[in-house]
Amino acid sequence: MTALHPETLAVRAGTLRTEIQEHSEALFLTSSFVFKSAAEAAARFSGAEPGNIYARFTNPSVTMFEQRLAALEGAERCVAFASGMAAILATVMGLMKAGEHVIASRAIFGSTVQLFSNVLGKFGVETTFVSPTDTAEWRAALRPNTRLLFVESPSNPLTEISDIRALADIAHGAGALLAVDNCFCSPALQRPLALGADIVIHSATKYLDGQGRVLGGAVLGGRELLEPVFTFLRTAGPTLSAFNAWVLFKGLETLDLRMRAHSANAVELAIWLEKQPAVSRVLYPGLASHPQHELAMRQQATGGGIVAFELAGGREAAWRVIDGTRIMSITANLGDTRTTITHPATTTHGRLTPEQRAAAGIGDGLVRIAVGLEHVADLKADLAAGLV
Repeated sequence: MTALHPETLAVRAGTLRTEIQEHSEALFLTSSFVFKSAAEAAARFSGAEPGNIYARFTNPSVTMFEQRLAALEGAERCVAFASGMAAILATVMGLMKAGEHVIASRAIFGSTVQLFSNVLGKFGVETTFVSPTDTAEWRAALRPNTRLLFVESPSNPLTEISDIRALADIAHGAGALLAVDNCFCSPALQRPLALGADIVIHSATKYLDGQGRVLGGAVLGGRELLEPVFTFLRTAGPTLSAFNAWVLFKGLETLDLRMRAHSANAVELAIWLEKQPAVSRVLYPGLASHPQHELAMRQQATGGGIVAFELAGGREAAWRVIDGTRIMSITANLGDTRTTITHPATTTHGRLTPEQRAAAGIGDGLVRIAVGLEHVADLKADLAAGLV
């Protein structure tokens, strides 16, 4: 059988059917599983025999989601979690130990900064934050105990693009691993493993669901590499629920269609924003004006659905634009069919210190839009009310 295209994998990969041969995949709502004998139970628990044991770490609905996402990312294995932050935590807890060192982009989600700085630091894992785009800073930050390089590309919220292949080379030259948060692109637009990354992380809450319904996360990579990550899941229990897994699994069926539609709307809105006198700068990877446009077009299929722009009037001007909208949802979530708009300095990155925000380039006049599937003319009109 020839290799299937991503659009087909999104609909067909990972399907498990029961003996009644249902067409739409079943939802398995159960806390545990019954064994045919004590010997079978012992074999399952020891790992001598594959199969479901307990829903904290084995459930067919979760397995289907894991297998479908792994097929789309080109990964040997996927381990699913209750949220994207749980996935990041499990990656570090599974693969690192006290006394080891992380190099992370300073242009990452605010909660990820808090995790590396304030939570993992208490357990002896030290993090150095560097520029997402200057590979020389990554190389200079290497230490003998560096175990992991962590990056978002595109970054949240400025859509900065990191050279994934170059960072993979730096990591591997130092005996470290490269993990890429692929939340903004999803496998429909970017496959970091094919660019040399070792690990891909998702907040499945975003584009993988696509309709803002459930929380979820995932870690993908080599089968053996992810075994300690799975062991952390089995022991600590940051488990993706069967229902959420089923919703995410079905969401993947339309991922390719949605991502291309998001991107088409986003590039048109970004071009329009560049022409608005009140807007001092537009940041969108699909624009030729974006600092890493050429790199983005090498790594990504399209520019994606996230547009950030700055207003010279600072927070007052940013809030005026946000409060002037009537169609867009004022919420910090993204990846929804409905367009969302937020002020990063006071929401997603509000827990950072002013110095940390300044270092990440997040000013008071910055607005982030996750462009949805509404008609783009309506989105333009919605923004125009506050762009005065």
